[in-house]
Amino acid sequence: RFHDVEARLARWLLMTRDRVGSDEFPLTQEFLAHMLGVRREGVTEAATALKRRKLIHYSRGNIAILDAKRLKASSCSCYQIVKAVFDRAQP
Repeated sequence: RFHDVEARLARWLLMTRDRVGSDEFPLTQEFLAHMLGVRREGVTEAATALKRRKLIHYSRGNIAILDAKRLKASSCSCYQIVKAVFDRAQP
């Protein structure tokens, strides 16, 4: 909650990508709002900003990461920390 919604959304999408092993996955804005602890309108604004910059595409509960490298640059610094811990925990 210390980072803006756009950076937190970018981090959460990247973490989801890491877990599912795909650039496309089903996620609703309502679900993301619950996970990020914000109103759905906040997710809409953040996702629209990421979409405008061609980092993601979303439509009716489906999200596709179009540019993971630039999305990573837009995410909060927590992504690298969490990814490093996750990667160390993998066998």
